Amino acid sequence: MRIAVVATCLGDALFPRAPIATVDLLERLGHEVVFPADQTCCGQMHVNTGYLDAALPVVRHHVEVFGRALDEGVDAVVAPSGSCVGCVRHQHAMVARRAGDEGLARAAEQGAERTYELAELLVDVLGVTDVGAYYPHRVTYHPTCHSLRMLRVGDKPLRLLRAVRGLELVELPDAEVCCGFGGTFAVKNAETSTAMLADKMANVLSSRAEVCTAGDSSCLMHIGGGLSRLRSGVRTVHLAEILASTDREDRSADFVFDRAEVRP
Repeated sequence: MRIAVVATCLGDALFPRAPIATVDLLERLGHEVVFPADQTCCGQMHVNTGYLDAALPVVRHHVEVFGRALDEGVDAVVAPSGSCVGCVRHQHAMVARRAGDEGLARAAEQGAERTYELAELLVDVLGVTDVGAYYPHRVTYHPTCHSLRMLRVGDKPLRLLRAVRGLELVELPDAEVCCGFGGTFAVKNAETSTAMLADKMANVLSSRAEVCTAGDSSCLMHIGGGLSRLRSGVRTVHLAEILASTDREDRSADFVFDRAEVRP
């Protein structure tokens, strides 16, 4: 298949390992991957914060960029983010229709039909659960709210993780409970968000996992920030990084920079 990758804002700005691992994984599985260089935000931040007028040009740009890719022979679009795919599927057409742009709404719906979260693409579209990964660590999985409730990915990420050689998958207590991030929710309702995070961290630590994984960098940022402040020793790693890891290379390992390349 020919697959276009949505890097996502967090992937582009803060956590590039997730989209890079997505590309490496799909290429290892024998697929052609393209990266539309003019992609930007999907508009989720604007929509979820209530700025629907400001979201409209962002949504239009996303629809045009990936609609053009589909017209040029791409078979599917994938993002390593349940929340971004949730926005594409459930919010783009709504934003367009609210603005009275039915043409954009129909184009958004057509693009949404061929846009997938990574686990969905692998299991439902490509028909694989064993991607040839090797990851010798004790891992627990946090099902993010958008992937769980909007996309209903179900146990697909768990099926992928169970097939990873060397990986010990341990159950996360109260796994389906929100971690407390919720985008701007964590800013506007900081005390509630912090309390929810404390519960999630307690459950992660009780699993005695080395690694907590999920399909969204946003939730991993929230959980990982809390765990690092506790100096717990538990890492957060995106699902794509685990699936892209092999017995030759651990894609979740820390980046090593050549000092000669560092600029003040």
